[in-house]
Amino acid sequence: MKSMVAPSAWSITRITRLNARKIPNSSPPFSNVFRPKPYSLFSSSVSPLSMAAASALTASSGDVTTDAEVFELIKAHQEKAARLLPLEEIRTVVNHSVQGTLSTISQKYEGYPSGSMVDFACDPEGYPILAVSSLASHTKDLLANKKCSLLVARDPEDKTDLLITLYGDAIPVSEEDKGDIRTAYLRRHPNAFWVDFGDFQFVRIEPKVVRYVSGIATALLGSGEFSKEAYKAAQVDPIAQFSKPVASHMNRDHAEDTKLIVQHMTSILVDSAYMLDLDSLGFYVKATYKGNTFKLRIPFPRRAEDRKDVKTLIVEMLQAAKSQSN
Repeated sequence: MKSMVAPSAWSITRITRLNARKIPNSSPPFSNVFRPKPYSLFSSSVSPLSMAAASALTASSGDVTTDAEVFELIKAHQEKAARLLPLEEIRTVVNHSVQGTLSTISQKYEGYPSGSMVDFACDPEGYPILAVSSLASHTKDLLANKKCSLLVARDPEDKTDLLITLYGDAIPVSEEDKGDIRTAYLRRHPNAFWVDFGDFQFVRIEPKVVRYVSGIATALLGSGEFSKEAYKAAQVDPIAQFSKPVASHMNRDHAEDTKLIVQHMTSILVDSAYMLDLDSLGFYVKATYKGNTFKLRIPFPRRAEDRKDVKTLIVEMLQAAKSQSN
């Protein structure tokens, strides 16, 4: 499917909600760490929407007649949409991810990096835990040089979405901690019976720096990096753990309701809206309009307190959408 594109004139600066929540200079963990980068809201590599499609996108703005006006409408909504702070979102995404790309310093091909797809879980501090075999080349690399990185994608099928890289040292888990680490790993990977094989051991990546970059799909999040201390101190969003069951239920049983909510909240007459994930402040959807696809952030009216409250908020949003449509 095609991706929605804005004219290059609509390139803006990736400052977003951080403008309203600036990190104090007196806060040591964040000092000189976050550095926002410039971005373009949509990819410039795909042809823009036709003028006819653009003018038909909005539900309530009949005077919108140009591509620029349509994308300004989208941009304006997304800039105001409530989101987790970048560090909270990154910590939450890593915590709920289960697979990433491990890069090590190759021993076989001296001086070159080596990449491997690996399963992982996180310990209570948010540090990735890997179960590695002594037969694997990446294990041999780590035994010789503990320096590595782990790339984690929020949406592995979409390279334009949030990408997170943890740079750190892979440290073998001690016998004292092995029981708790094994439990944490099997909680995420319940069928990983091989972790008890004699050639397997647990290693923990202790990050030195956590860097992130957000592409077209989540351009408003920005890009930058955080220190180990800042990452460790960040909290995992308590509502994100319900993403899969809630999104699955909405997509299976209430797809039309989700679409109606998105149309009401954004004033864009989307053809479909597929819920991707959620947190205490809102949810992300993949929306389509006449063959074009894009991701949107849909904020809750207020912060969700628990899973039951998520249902309450979605029902409120649906009632508001139906009330306006009537």
